[in-house]
Amino acid sequence: MDFGFLDLKAAAARLHMDELELKHFAQREEVPAQKRGDDFFFAQHLLDEWAQRRMIGLPPKQLTGEHTHDMTERARSTGEVRISDLLSVEAINPCLSARNKGGVLRDMTELADSTGKVYDKDALFQGLTEREEAASTAVGGGAAFLHVKFHDEYLVSESFLALGRTARPVFFGAPDDGGTDIFFLINCTDRALHLHVLARLCLLAHGTTLLPDLRAAPDAETMLKMLKTAETGLLGSLRR
Repeated sequence: MDFGFLDLKAAAARLHMDELELKHFAQREEVPAQKRGDDFFFAQHLLDEWAQRRMIGLPPKQLTGEHTHDMTERARSTGEVRISDLLSVEAINPCLSARNKGGVLRDMTELADSTGKVYDKDALFQGLTEREEAASTAVGGGAAFLHVKFHDEYLVSESFLALGRTARPVFFGAPDDGGTDIFFLINCTDRALHLHVLARLCLLAHGTTLLPDLRAAPDAETMLKMLKTAETGLLGSLRR
């Protein structure tokens, strides 16, 4: 976890955001920042946590623009990343038994731990719980994108996703006040990749038929296939 401070220029670069836009957020106290004289400074771990919450709340049009820009920059530096490649059949449970938020967090922690990629299961559960206590990761439409409150690159051995589906929707604090039954758990060793995955999942949830397709899927294999199909279609539309 990063506990250092960044000046405005470095913070904006970390978020791939215009400096003036970030400064306006800081002036309105919408982003955690310290003012020293005429300059703003940002604690890295608080900035990252704010970026996660902001990503979930962005309207689809703005989210599409920012994610498309990030895709272009990422392709130039590291190549294309497909989030469906971060998910395996073994990390999918189409029959979660949980009936409330706490049960979902426990079940999803156990599912992630079953992959053998989690270093500290208790720390993962605590981080997920703290995130939900601060603000729900439910995005409406019956989906939630679980992740720890503060990014920790040493929590898992490699980046991966887990996916769970409950038999009945549970109350998870969604912005539309609806129940939630589709749960993705994001575990990324790289902070920038985490935001990239979160943005793409939001676009898939709001702009494709992924969620109803996941509900209709009879098994884990089909759920993975549905994610791959939806992502391929989304990428095609973003490149037009």
